[in-house]
Amino acid sequence: MSYGVFSTNTPVRLNSLDFRDGQQSMLATRVTTEDMLPFLERMDNIGYDNMEMWGGATFDVCIRYLNDDPWERLRKFKAVMKNTPLKMVCRGQNLVGYKAYPDDIVRRFIAAAARNGMDIFLIFDCLDDLRNCQVPFEAVLEAGKKVEGSLQYMISPYHTRKMRVENALEQQRMGASGIHVEDMAGLMEPTEAYALISDLKDALDIPVYLHCHCTGGMAEMCYWEAARAGVDGLDVAFSPIGLGASLPGVENVVAALRGTPRDTGIDLAQLNSLNADFKALRKKYAEFSSALVGVDVGCLQHQIPGGMLTNLESQLKNMKAFHRLDEVLQEAVQVRADMGYPPLATPSSQMCGTQATTNVLTGKRYGMISKEMTDYCRGMYGQAPGPISPDLMKAALGDEKPITCRPAELLAPGWEEACKAVGDLSECEEDVLTYALFPSIAPKFLEEKRRKAANCVSYTIEVCE
Repeated sequence: MSYGVFSTNTPVRLNSLDFRDGQQSMLATRVTTEDMLPFLERMDNIGYDNMEMWGGATFDVCIRYLNDDPWERLRKFKAVMKNTPLKMVCRGQNLVGYKAYPDDIVRRFIAAAARNGMDIFLIFDCLDDLRNCQVPFEAVLEAGKKVEGSLQYMISPYHTRKMRVENALEQQRMGASGIHVEDMAGLMEPTEAYALISDLKDALDIPVYLHCHCTGGMAEMCYWEAARAGVDGLDVAFSPIGLGASLPGVENVVAALRGTPRDTGIDLAQLNSLNADFKALRKKYAEFSSALVGVDVGCLQHQIPGGMLTNLESQLKNMKAFHRLDEVLQEAVQVRADMGYPPLATPSSQMCGTQATTNVLTGKRYGMISKEMTDYCRGMYGQAPGPISPDLMKAALGDEKPITCRPAELLAPGWEEACKAVGDLSECEEDVLTYALFPSIAPKFLEEKRRKAANCVSYTIEVCE
């Protein structure tokens, strides 16, 4: 390997994640659509390759805490963003939720997202089990939109460079138009960034992108090495909601690559006013701000992603147990090993963190097991990278045997049932989908939506009869 030259002279493309992973990692996803809109026209003129602004935790938080219609957010973004394609992150068969949904719900949700303005679907599975990406991939391609595949970057005895390249090749065969390496916990080292991106570029015929969080302190160095290795694009956020548990700052990356063969072509001067406004936004949402200051080298052990770390901090504060955070993080190391070393992406990260918290606060490992962890051990989330420990399997399943098929094959269609259950709370197909994804919290949100006289008449595509 040569570490002194760039392997290509093409400009590095930058993807904006300010209003998805940036705010999710730094502000607990609490930024409202109203506070995002003033940024959009200026951001649309920066020259981003795309803007990831939907999916992940945004959908849940919109209806759970903000009374903010996620479908309306998508439409409002699309109305302003004339130059920049919109992207969402989709948790495979789990969509924007925390469990697998029936195939008919998956297909309808993706079709509705496409109709409402989504251009690119970044699809991943929390276990890198591509069986859980099969139907979402098909649905996006049927809608005539782009699929981008994903590799969840974690460190374990089962996650090798060869495995990642093989997984990426399979996603290319499935129809992916690009592959994202997602270092959501900030674990990647610069030398590995160079080697992995080089191997992927050699093996694939589609673009390769890198997404690193700054939690472990190496993200910017990884971006530099990835740029030298030929990476096609990098995920960034404005520095006031970047760095820390979030992503490298767009200002940092533009400045670092300026004048090199990989110059982004973005003018630093046009970022100034946006930087100032993002500082004001960070101040406005200070109560939700991440507690991480500087670098958390402990992430190289517990491997917890930035978004999950912020939420875990918030949960422990609410339980008056924040002083036990270090214990919970250490316990998460053991729990993840017992789970068969899953990538700590949603929802496996939440399962691991919740179980670690329960173990610490009850003083007994696996004395209490959540329904989600039971389903994980049953195989309802897919195949774990490694074997699940006998102690965890016994605590979760007893003598029951796990499944071996694609999990969604065991799920009955859900659309007709959702239509009946939501009743007259629904004014459009999007409302039914919101209910189908989050039946426990959607009714309150939909009732409030009706009281505010919000409706989707002009956007209705197909109304349930």
